[in-house]
Amino acid sequence: MELPDPPWRTGARKPVRQPLSRDKIVDTALGLLEKEGIEALSMRRVAQALNTGPASLYAHVRNRDELCELMFDRVLGDVELPEADPARWRDQLKELCFGQVKAMIAYPGIAAVVMNAMIPAGPNALRHGEAMLAILRAGGLSESQAAWAFDALGLYGKAYAVEVTSWRDGSQEEMAERARQMTEYVRSLPAGTFPNLIAIGPLFSAQTAHERFEFAIDTFIAGLDALIKA
Repeated sequence: MELPDPPWRTGARKPVRQPLSRDKIVDTALGLLEKEGIEALSMRRVAQALNTGPASLYAHVRNRDELCELMFDRVLGDVELPEADPARWRDQLKELCFGQVKAMIAYPGIAAVVMNAMIPAGPNALRHGEAMLAILRAGGLSESQAAWAFDALGLYGKAYAVEVTSWRDGSQEEMAERARQMTEYVRSLPAGTFPNLIAIGPLFSAQTAHERFEFAIDTFIAGLDALIKA
């Protein structure tokens, strides 16, 4: 049992620095990402949070890009991967897409970094790829059809996560003002110039994001189903 300091010892104990590890660096970076966003994330900022210097991090992580890749892979690890079932492949595919997007949205900015800078190749990313391809193949798609579907769904899921993040991170007042200005501009044009755009304008908002994503995935799966039956 640890005894308390005697009363004549007034100085506070110095915290014992925990040894650095790749996992600890990734955990710290994800915590910062949740609180401060991807723009604030740097090797220096992570080192600061760990009470060390940036040079110490480079012994475990090559650079910021690699750190982001490791972070993304950790995020994917939170998503449950199903065993491909030919009888449930549609539901499984939809659930996996939603699970991936939910995980990315929980860490704002991570999807944008992955889209712009790298092809994910960590262990969890590979497991996700294998799981989705297995589901698509179980549904009856050929190897090439499954490959193109896997690619398209991955790109769309990341793009959707980026959009949702922008809705959440942006000022609601600024976004509302931008929407008002756009509406006024379009309506100021000669009558009947863009009637369809004016009509659908209110359908695009943070409130309809989930509905729009579900529509897109359902439509995509219906297209795959038709392709298989053909």
